[in-house]
Amino acid sequence: MEIFVNPSRDEWKALTERNIPDDKSIEESVGKIIERVRNGGDAALRSIALEFDKNHTEALEVSAAEIAEACAKVNEPLRRAVAVSAANIERFHKAQMPSAVDIETMPGVRCVQRPVPIRRVGLYIPGGRAPLFSTVLMLAIPAKIAGCEEVILCTPQSNDNPISPEILYAATYCGIRKIYRIGGAQAIAAMAYGTESVPKVDKIFGPGNRYVMKAKQMVSRNVAIDMPAGPSEVLVMADETARAEFVAADMLSQAEHGPDSQAVCVCSDKALAEKIMEETESLRRRLSRSESIGQSLKHSRIVVFGNRDEMIDFVNEYGPEHLIISMAEPWTVAEKITAAGSVFIGNYSPESAGDYASGTNHTLPTNGWAHSCSGVNIDSFMKKMTLQELKPQGLKTLSETIVTMAEAEGLDAHALAVKIRMGL
Repeated sequence: MEIFVNPSRDEWKALTERNIPDDKSIEESVGKIIERVRNGGDAALRSIALEFDKNHTEALEVSAAEIAEACAKVNEPLRRAVAVSAANIERFHKAQMPSAVDIETMPGVRCVQRPVPIRRVGLYIPGGRAPLFSTVLMLAIPAKIAGCEEVILCTPQSNDNPISPEILYAATYCGIRKIYRIGGAQAIAAMAYGTESVPKVDKIFGPGNRYVMKAKQMVSRNVAIDMPAGPSEVLVMADETARAEFVAADMLSQAEHGPDSQAVCVCSDKALAEKIMEETESLRRRLSRSESIGQSLKHSRIVVFGNRDEMIDFVNEYGPEHLIISMAEPWTVAEKITAAGSVFIGNYSPESAGDYASGTNHTLPTNGWAHSCSGVNIDSFMKKMTLQELKPQGLKTLSETIVTMAEAEGLDAHALAVKIRMGL
């Protein structure tokens, strides 16, 4: 990890870049997998599972008996933790439910906007380095609140890596009954196009490795996806009120997601930067994933600015997935942030609280997409449909406006649709 002191704005572009190599071979490989699944259905899924995961299975769907057996292995402390987390997620997301809009724009002209749940959604839950059962809660709970009619879940299984009981327990807790032992790009393809066993969905949610993310991007011409995403990232803003060991721990909590993850600190003083670097290395040696974290830290950095406005400008330029503000008057700083997936205020708001249990959603835009995308929320599982009714008097009042505009665009049939009703 390197420290940069008062870099010029010309240097910011390089300092806000992520470590995401443009690997054409991934796109080619994913494209082939998608076509195999699209054309071969269940048979292709079984063949790919054997080829990549050394997993031979006839039943792609996890049976009720398997789910019950797995759930029985989940200990009571974790059950209690899931219940607390789920309650907070549910409380926060219920509060987001949109209301219908129903107004008369002018006498006799009624316009309505009605929120409607997406009918069928598919959730992808990684099961590699970390079985992300917390992501099940983050996606399944808002889907249920929104009223999605059908929710399915895909998660990988291999001979060496069976499906985590915690994933199956979380899914069951949220009322998901259709769970498939399918991972990688092939799972995304199955949900996008449907197979004999896996139903086609209307929208796909969930994180994954570069193959999964590339597959989501490639199928997005045929099915909606939650957002573009990539390796996880955090940016911590720190001044003299910050605790160096807290900042270091927050940076490490994202770096442990994988060697492509990135942790950035923007701080107000070089001495603080050096202390954070020292604490990061000291704490890293205590962690089970120390080696992988070391790879992540190679493309992480600390940037020092002498003034608060420059710190804020740099953060908005970076557009982090997670932003932690460990500064004096943090809410004042937060008011000036325009690009971040989720913001954590003060020294006692670790990013891991949002990952698990505070109630906000942890499925967030990465790689600068926070400039234009929101994290997953209730709206992600809904669409807005408009309705309108014109009474005879309303159409009469608007007729001249509509006819004038239609004829100016050369669309005579549009004008005719009004004229014929008005007897013109």
